[in-house]
Amino acid sequence: MIDVLVVDDNPIVRAALRGFLDGTESVRVAAEAGDGRQALAFARRLRPAVTLLDHRMPIADGLSVLGELCRYTAVLVLTSDADPGLVGGMLRGGARGYLVHGEFGPDELLRAVLAVARGQSWLSAPAAAVAVAAVREQADRERAADEQLERQRQHRVRLGLTRREEDVLGLVAEGLSNAAIARRLVVTEKTVKNHLHHAFAKLRVGNRTEAVLRWTSKR
Repeated sequence: MIDVLVVDDNPIVRAALRGFLDGTESVRVAAEAGDGRQALAFARRLRPAVTLLDHRMPIADGLSVLGELCRYTAVLVLTSDADPGLVGGMLRGGARGYLVHGEFGPDELLRAVLAVARGQSWLSAPAAAVAVAAVREQADRERAADEQLERQRQHRVRLGLTRREEDVLGLVAEGLSNAAIARRLVVTEKTVKNHLHHAFAKLRVGNRTEAVLRWTSKR
């Protein structure tokens, strides 16, 4: 039997969930809680396989206790709130599943509980849409970062600067003296001067200000 902790501030919802789950052959409700604080107390003591967790509750809401709950039990969020921020927060916080009231029936609830108990994930349609959007957004960020790195690489190739010469110019742009740059890079002041000399030649400039302007204008 899979022990389940039901956490919801609405006693009618808790009674309905208990009535259904206790009527199955593989799941039973080990305890009920009406707020996040009670949920943590039961989870620590009973270590249920799955916790059905509502979000909006008095004393402590679902998101605020999720991290600690996940130390003792697998969490399946069961709430009426499909806000993308909440869905993302719950999934990042460790919830293995997310069901939105009105978007699932008894059979799906049972399948979700069994899946989460096995270490799998289960998302109702609204939650799945948020998860897919988050994956796409992350992919877009990674692609943008890769494109920026490629632009920087092409910039170095175009100007012919070495990475160390760029490091020195970056510190020059911050207003550091040669001595300060040498301390920051853990090199001698003569080495800094050599890097600047080579950079000036490649950029075809004669002083620090022109070098920085030339370097930044091509980035």
